[in-house]
Amino acid sequence: MKILAVDYGDARTGLAHCDSYESIAAPLETISDWNRDRVASSISERARSLGTELIIVGLPVNMDGSMGERAMVCQEFSELLHSLTGLPVELRDERLTTVQAHGILSRSNVRGKKRKAVVDTVAAVLILEEYLDYRRKKGIKP
Repeated sequence: MKILAVDYGDARTGLAHCDSYESIAAPLETISDWNRDRVASSISERARSLGTELIIVGLPVNMDGSMGERAMVCQEFSELLHSLTGLPVELRDERLTTVQAHGILSRSNVRGKKRKAVVDTVAAVLILEEYLDYRRKKGIKP
């Protein structure tokens, strides 16, 4: 199944994808835009061009498991994506993915503006990798 992962943010939104074999999560791009509707439209166009069958949106759950304001924003955004694309959209817990992404980029010696430009895309890759692992453990075939 072709899956598109989204790490939605106020200023930047990271995208990652996998092919129909679900073998590897790959970085796609970072959308730098503050306007929710433009971001959703860009993602919708990208999903269509990739032949995406499922969209995964990171859900920033609080460390105590509660849903804060940012989680509600992401839920609303996922509903907007569903209405624009007609595709199924699933929310996935993304706790600590941005922290992990910063760690990966530090080990790769990516700093400053370069890091800021790609950290959300790396976080989207991590969200998608977690989801692909979940599907494999559940025995869900691509």
